[in-house]
Amino acid sequence: MSHAIANARTMLRRQYKHDLRYPAGTVSALIMPLVFLLLFTYVFGGQMGMGLPSGAGYIDYIVPGIVFMCISGGVSQAALGAAMDMTEGIIARFRTMPISRGAVLTAHAVANVIRGLGSVAIIIGVSLLMGFEPEAGFVDWIAFVGVVVLYALMISWLGVAFGLSARNVEGANAKTLPLVFLPFISSAFVPPESTAAGVQWFIEYQPFTAMIETIRGLLLGTPIGSNLIVSALWAIGFTLIGYVWALRLYHRDR
Repeated sequence: MSHAIANARTMLRRQYKHDLRYPAGTVSALIMPLVFLLLFTYVFGGQMGMGLPSGAGYIDYIVPGIVFMCISGGVSQAALGAAMDMTEGIIARFRTMPISRGAVLTAHAVANVIRGLGSVAIIIGVSLLMGFEPEAGFVDWIAFVGVVVLYALMISWLGVAFGLSARNVEGANAKTLPLVFLPFISSAFVPPESTAAGVQWFIEYQPFTAMIETIRGLLLGTPIGSNLIVSALWAIGFTLIGYVWALRLYHRDR
């Protein structure tokens, strides 16, 4: 057990050295949610906020959705990192070394979770300056961090699996596009009831909506209902799928 943890820590340091050497991906992952926050708040907010209850501020409604985009956007970076390791032969070299089988992949996933938490912290800080007024208490903030970590683990392991399954880096990026764009067809930017009937049905039952509504409830004190349990089940299920799939792909050429 201690050997596996030591291997994972070594691989995690490798990930951060790689991020420092090639910072473009990390910077992009941090900047894009901020761009969306500014764009939807100051450019589209007047029209898109018309479907909200009277007196509700659009900045308060949109922040939980942008927070989730910080998480879901990390799937591309996780996939690209794993794809580069697989296609450039580094993983083949690691297989010949006495390294814990999951250390390399765990480092990719954990590094992506930490990047996601950093992006979320920046968004929360900027949104407070823009007038965001959360109603969360201490316990709510702790629960908020917990669900963010859970959702980020889900996205990270799916991203690692997508990257390992791709034939090249470009293919890895293409495979992540559904997860990147799915938050746009959710309750992130407008209430589901303000959309067309067919779209409303899809928004209400797709997994990301339950996750966003859980974040919204924890930050704003709105009713969470069954969203916490539903989103946790989705997240745990997808995390296990991504983890098992990634491990199998890691050894596929043996």
